[in-house]
Amino acid sequence: MMAAEVSVDRIRVYMVEDHTIVRQGLVALLETADDIEVTGEAGDGRAALDALLADPPDVVLCDLALPGLSGLEVIKRLDELPRPPKVVVLSMYHDHVWVQRALDAGAKGYLLKGSGVRDVVTAIRAVAAGETFLSPGAERARQAEELSPREREVLTLLAEGHTSKEIGGVLGISPRTAEHHRARVMAKLGINDIAGLVRYAIRVGLVDQNLK
Repeated sequence: MMAAEVSVDRIRVYMVEDHTIVRQGLVALLETADDIEVTGEAGDGRAALDALLADPPDVVLCDLALPGLSGLEVIKRLDELPRPPKVVVLSMYHDHVWVQRALDAGAKGYLLKGSGVRDVVTAIRAVAAGETFLSPGAERARQAEELSPREREVLTLLAEGHTSKEIGGVLGISPRTAEHHRARVMAKLGINDIAGLVRYAIRVGLVDQNLK
């Protein structure tokens, strides 16, 4: 007697990315996952929105920089649906402002371009299950928003190579207070050395990577 086939619900995914090579590569990748079905693709925000409003999928993988209509506007419009699809942003924008804007618009996931291939599939599965997924770079960028204005100033000056004494002089605080702010920045970001702070500040756009 043959065993009955087990039916597995597949996650219906729509791909929105204006770079054709990137979009086609991602679609090919997603189609290798047994539990994911790509329902369509678009390279234009307006065309994507029309298709998504007509037939909402489970998950939308969406860039932010799109012709026709920005990714943020697409996300906001989708959030007006009675049962909006879950959105995972895939973007080159690594600043915490963009991460937070996407989440405020309704996105449930944020991946930086350059994330590992597995992260894309993991993010889709996570948001489809009702979770929020941020790639490590996006999570660190969002953490930057938790820094106070003074802590961000200290982080920027540290990343530019200033000592605690020099930071104190620039900000009109004592070197001891500057060191206290540095310790709080490290604790909030989970970074334990100056080199790590420099790399972080460059990643989130606080300092120019060509400055050093």
